[in-house]
Amino acid sequence: MNVQFKKGVLELCVLVLLDKQDRYGYELVQKISDRIEISEGSVYPLLRRLTKEEYFTTYLKESTEGPSRKYYTLTEKGRLYLHKLIKEWQEFSNGVNQLIEEGVSND
Repeated sequence: MNVQFKKGVLELCVLVLLDKQDRYGYELVQKISDRIEISEGSVYPLLRRLTKEEYFTTYLKESTEGPSRKYYTLTEKGRLYLHKLIKEWQEFSNGVNQLIEEGVSND
């Protein structure tokens, strides 16, 4: 898949996953990787940036499988940002889909 497509949508995917429940970094990578081919290294800088922008807060939680894990929690500011991104995504994808349909039907 086109790298630029993935870069633009990765932020939205992370926010959507955190809207339902708190998750740790590797868990986010796994959930997204199940649907979209991404590199693990692309998610952590995004998590740091979104935390710095106060869309998430973090906390440590003991793990039965090794060291404590850093969990990410969506803040109210993050939830508002998520809803804005969803609206923008829907408008964008609808526009692209319409162009694709027009292009395909003209062939």
